[in-house]
Amino acid sequence: MIFSRNVAGMTEVLQQATVGIAGCGGLGSNAAMLLVRAGVGSLVLADFDRVEVSNLNRQFFFQSDIGKPKVSTLADHLHAINPAVRITVHEKKLSRETVAATFEKCDLLIEAFDRADAKEWLIEAWCGAYPARPIVAASGLAGYGKSETMQVRRSGNIVVVGDGVSDMSEGLCAARVMIAAALEANEAIALLMAKGGAR
Repeated sequence: MIFSRNVAGMTEVLQQATVGIAGCGGLGSNAAMLLVRAGVGSLVLADFDRVEVSNLNRQFFFQSDIGKPKVSTLADHLHAINPAVRITVHEKKLSRETVAATFEKCDLLIEAFDRADAKEWLIEAWCGAYPARPIVAASGLAGYGKSETMQVRRSGNIVVVGDGVSDMSEGLCAARVMIAAALEANEAIALLMAKGGAR
């Protein structure tokens, strides 16, 4: 069984959960992969973009994926890990107005956008529509090294991971992006487990 090495009680809780992922690039594709490997039962993926060569240094895609839509391609890769995972894909550009309807069935949302202004309106739209449901976001994951600067900050139902300072002008390295994606996935798992009554 895929999840035979999971923490006790984890699989049962996560199988019942639905996680939304807004953006399927470096953060979103890797967070989705980690959540599926952890046993999350349902995902809702949203992204309008297609896979480019420059994505391959940090995103969960391969040479054979170039030119394909990210959402459906990512769904295929996730099903290759766990064929039973339930995935809803939205190949579209999200807006403040469409967030609530796109992710209405989700227990939790992972923010995986590139731009700071988009992160801001996504968090505002989600919290406005679903104030009791958590959102896990990222800020500051560029460059390399400086592992000790990657932190988790919590404020109510908003969790932000990253160093909070670096920006894409420093370049994007797979290792730092993956640290942020792993922190997002780990925080999502902890929140879902807490909701499910686990300790």
